Amino acid sequence: MINIDKFYIGGKWVAPHGQTIHQLTNPATEEQIYPIPMADEVDVNLAVASAKAAFDSYSMTTKEERLGLLRRLLELYNAAYNEISELMVEEMGTTLAFSRAAQAWVGTAHLEATIEALEKEVFEEVRGNTLISKEAIGVCALITPWNWPMNQLVVKVAPALAVGCTIVAKPSEYSPLSSIRFAELIHEAGFPAGVYNHITGSGEVAGEALSRHPDVDMISITGSTRAGIAVARAAADTVKRVTQELGGKSANLIMRDVDLEKAVKDGVDACYINCGQACRAPARMLVPAERMEEAKRAAKEAANKHTVGDPKTAVSLGPVVNELQFHRIQSLIQSGIDEGATLVAGGIGRPKGLDRGYYVKPTVFADVTPKMTIAIEEIFGPVIALIPYETEEDAIRIANDSVYGLSGYIQCADIEKARMIARRLKVGSIWINGADWDARAPFGGYKQSGNGLEHAEWGLHDYLVIKSTAGYA
Repeated sequence: MINIDKFYIGGKWVAPHGQTIHQLTNPATEEQIYPIPMADEVDVNLAVASAKAAFDSYSMTTKEERLGLLRRLLELYNAAYNEISELMVEEMGTTLAFSRAAQAWVGTAHLEATIEALEKEVFEEVRGNTLISKEAIGVCALITPWNWPMNQLVVKVAPALAVGCTIVAKPSEYSPLSSIRFAELIHEAGFPAGVYNHITGSGEVAGEALSRHPDVDMISITGSTRAGIAVARAAADTVKRVTQELGGKSANLIMRDVDLEKAVKDGVDACYINCGQACRAPARMLVPAERMEEAKRAAKEAANKHTVGDPKTAVSLGPVVNELQFHRIQSLIQSGIDEGATLVAGGIGRPKGLDRGYYVKPTVFADVTPKMTIAIEEIFGPVIALIPYETEEDAIRIANDSVYGLSGYIQCADIEKARMIARRLKVGSIWINGADWDARAPFGGYKQSGNGLEHAEWGLHDYLVIKSTAGYA
């Protein structure tokens, strides 16, 4: 990769104006590996001007032209698949096996789903004497986090490009490598100069400048609820569209009619996916109160089966992304101990034999009450809280007792009961009995988990505005 020290603006790799450098650290070794440039307001203005200049012509391209570009991008992405997988291991510590099976795969899945949705999308319809048109909203600033670098970049970029928007992308400085490679693929695919622009920078500087920029028509952010609120505030003066996919504290409701041991073990494994660094992680496990001891045994066994170590080796969990996140997780684990939860597995400190790298012990707490810190705050690490419930009504109440509303999980042998529970959960996405993730299903949250939807045709719609032209016929 030759463009680590540059931004992609106006179809060219250019030297940054900003002088601030972020030292990217390999989370497995704590070694500094690359200096990453951080954009200042001048860089942001150049990128936005480039996107604005490209919008008039790109927004007038035909659906067939845009489909051709996206299909070429998909070919190039798949050809670079292994390279992208390896870059994500290096930048944010995901295991190589998981990166190949999931982290890189979701990029392919979102491109495929977007192409399929674009093929079916109808952009103009005459109703009586009026033309109803769906048009690209304009210049879009896309702000993405570090935990699923390709998922959260491609799920925004693909639909924005599909409908004719132009883009300034600002991926996280903690996972910039795969995003830089993706920008190179955009260039190679033949998208016109200025359609896609890539910078890295902090939320406080680059994110703030993008959010309040008068020539940015839309902001799409995936990140913490705190970051989403900051973006919305900065964007308010220019009344631009803001869509947000934010935090979560998802509940996994285990009903009395299932195999408890299997459900608990599956739930622990699901929580630990990507080392727990997923906004939809089922981090609150609700179990029947009278079976808590059985659940403890099953959860401990599941946690202890997870091996932790060098993500390039055959382990199930690598490190968390950086030192700040490591210490935050340690603090939250300590809060669980201090507040009286039962520590079943894991705990404070690195796993045995690891004295370097941001490795966290796979941790299980039981006998957790809904008001404990570990039941309220999004931990974003391999930490799960087992919460007892007395009745189904009690379980539903506890599940909904959160400022978040991103995802929910239900383990229930009675499918009609599971469907009833699903209707009552105040969340945007629900998985019943271990159902697979679907790139063609809408994804978004209730409450402080954000607004707007992503995936397939749902993603297209967030980048469109509706126009009516009376007298057209």
